[in-house]
Amino acid sequence: MALSAAPLKVCIVGSGNWGSAVAKIIGNNVKKLQKFASTVKMWVFEENINGKKLTDIINNEHENVKYLPGYKLPDNVFIHKVCDEITGRIPKNALGITLIKGIDEGPEGLKLISDIIREKMGIDISVLMGANIANEVAAEKFCETTIGSKILENGLLFKELLQTPNFRITVVDDADTVELCGALKNIVAVGAGFCDGLCCGDNTKAAVIRLGLMEMIAFARIFCKGQVSTATFLESCGVADLITTCYGGRNRRVAEAFVKTGKSIEELEQEMLNGQKLQGPQTSAEVYRILKQKGMLEKFPLFTAVYQICYEGKPVREMISCLQSHPEHI
Repeated sequence: MALSAAPLKVCIVGSGNWGSAVAKIIGNNVKKLQKFASTVKMWVFEENINGKKLTDIINNEHENVKYLPGYKLPDNVFIHKVCDEITGRIPKNALGITLIKGIDEGPEGLKLISDIIREKMGIDISVLMGANIANEVAAEKFCETTIGSKILENGLLFKELLQTPNFRITVVDDADTVELCGALKNIVAVGAGFCDGLCCGDNTKAAVIRLGLMEMIAFARIFCKGQVSTATFLESCGVADLITTCYGGRNRRVAEAFVKTGKSIEELEQEMLNGQKLQGPQTSAEVYRILKQKGMLEKFPLFTAVYQICYEGKPVREMISCLQSHPEHI
């Protein structure tokens, strides 16, 4: 989003279910806010759907029939194919916000997606994380979300662009913690799915959520070198997103199927996710590498068990053992 003379231009990069749900909000909001240009462009990797280009379908029918079927996008949202890297083509005074709930591997271990974007593009990046199931957001059911921004005024600008009566936003300056919550909760959700596959019940799942939250807080303190506000975990990006994901998200659903079918994570991804990727197992692998490097695996039994079950053939029943032996304090 370029910070030049008004109106500010808005572009959405990516068009999965979440990107499309946010496009619906932004497209409607910019019509009412003079601060922003009235046309919103969306960049997408081209796909063929029943012989038609996905870009043509969205431009002509204003619906992402693959990733967000049943919800019309405003007629001011357009599509451009992402053919080349956009790095170097973005004005240096632009602002960005990432909605990606994942992490990457860097030379020294875990690397936040926002850091990668900041380094590649040289612009300020905020993050948006929360209990936001895309279909429910598109259906305009009430929910909350959290924007984390290192420069608070930039976060407040994105709040103005994105907030609606049914999409309530809180802005905090603890950006790294907000983003870590979005990634780490997917590991916990995999653990919750394993317990569902074992038919353990809601009491066990509540324990997974609580102990998982403890590990999320402890890991954030290690990664952010202590500069973490516990209050951030009480925002939508923390406990609310954790609960939602452990009951309704794709990580939980696929993990349950992993137990019941005996199929691999990769097989279930292809069968169940319609082209989308599972973030929990991959995030557990990145976290495992860091914890092993620091000699801290025993302090994070839930994160460790999820990784070992997904990638090392550890029996799923060991999920219960990790809960039984979990330390009271980390």
